[in-house]
Amino acid sequence: MTVVTMKLPDVGEGIAEAELVEWHVAVGDTVREDQILASVMTDKATVEIPSTVEGTVRWLGGEIGQPLAIGGDLIGIETEEAAPPPAHREAEGLEAAETAPAPAAPLASAEPEPRSSPAEGRPAGAAEQRPLAAPAVRARALSAGIDLRRVPGTGPAGRITHEDLDAFASAPAPSKDDPATDSVRETKLTGLRRKIAERMANASRRIPHITIVEEVDVTALEALREQMNAGRAAERPKLTVLPFLMLALVRAIKDQPALNAHFDDEAETIRAFSSVHIGIATQTEGGLMVPVIRHCERRSIWDAAGELARVAEAARTGTASRDELTGSTITISSLGPLGAIATTPIINHPEVAIIGVNRMEIRPRWDGAGFVPRKMMNLSSSFDHRVVDGWDAALFVKRLKTLLETPALIFVEM
Repeated sequence: MTVVTMKLPDVGEGIAEAELVEWHVAVGDTVREDQILASVMTDKATVEIPSTVEGTVRWLGGEIGQPLAIGGDLIGIETEEAAPPPAHREAEGLEAAETAPAPAAPLASAEPEPRSSPAEGRPAGAAEQRPLAAPAVRARALSAGIDLRRVPGTGPAGRITHEDLDAFASAPAPSKDDPATDSVRETKLTGLRRKIAERMANASRRIPHITIVEEVDVTALEALREQMNAGRAAERPKLTVLPFLMLALVRAIKDQPALNAHFDDEAETIRAFSSVHIGIATQTEGGLMVPVIRHCERRSIWDAAGELARVAEAARTGTASRDELTGSTITISSLGPLGAIATTPIINHPEVAIIGVNRMEIRPRWDGAGFVPRKMMNLSSSFDHRVVDGWDAALFVKRLKTLLETPALIFVEM
């Protein structure tokens, strides 16, 4: 019998470490080749790591929430198979990383069994006691502040399902006399939630924001949208306000291309892009993600709507690829019907602008003779004040307002 030490493979170009967010096996489990062993998270995506051998798990190389170095020890598996030499495995892993969109198989090397018990440094006991649940269930529980150790699992081997979370959340709350109501629950930030916290803090700390709030009359746009939806072909997606705003952004950027840019503050360099890749801030069970609709300057309103629906659904279901979550040049943030009168959106670093869509509502407007009901919506737009002057920001917002209030201009070449 040989204990094979599997290494954490290269899960993305330029990435030195990844956070361990899920163990799919425990010490003592029997695993087959290609079975998923663990999930790790980079800055952009969650990656599942498969086994390269068949055998029995002897030790685990880290705890949930712990960053692991690329090429570091991931897991030890006792196997009867003859393991290939380390050099062969390393070359195989690197080749797979370069040619396949999925992560390369972990590197493996045969060595004497190391640290085979918790007392010798492996967190085996912690892994064995950890509740079984899928990453999406864990992310949802983390967001809701639910301790999975308190949730009875009804799935195979006691695995906790979304239905179990629903049942636990709907259980009657303890009475006021129950001492448990005075308890304090501490939840460690891990996985996507920790990445979101880091990115938001970094953007807020490094970027001096200037935010402009503008009121937009979208009565004509809404009438056009409803008419286009009513007459659309069955295979076409239903239009929301966002595809119109995406195409309006493309028009406004033609006038001010410097706002479709990244600012590298360390190199003190502005990179303006000819292509418009719009990120759409999307709420998922695990937290906020920004899927990207690429080359919006080439898309029709229907094409933009279809691609928006596709990448947003991929983000919500956790199936979005790395390319679908990176590379935006400007971002739209929308809370939909939950939106307030105004917001102060935080720029998606290293971009220089973000457009926030607020709640639409009927408001009285003076037309010169009396007050008439109009559909109104505020845009809250934030800009990096280091490279975007207030005057230029105001011109950009005014251009968006004009396009949205006279939506025919979005589709007419000037």
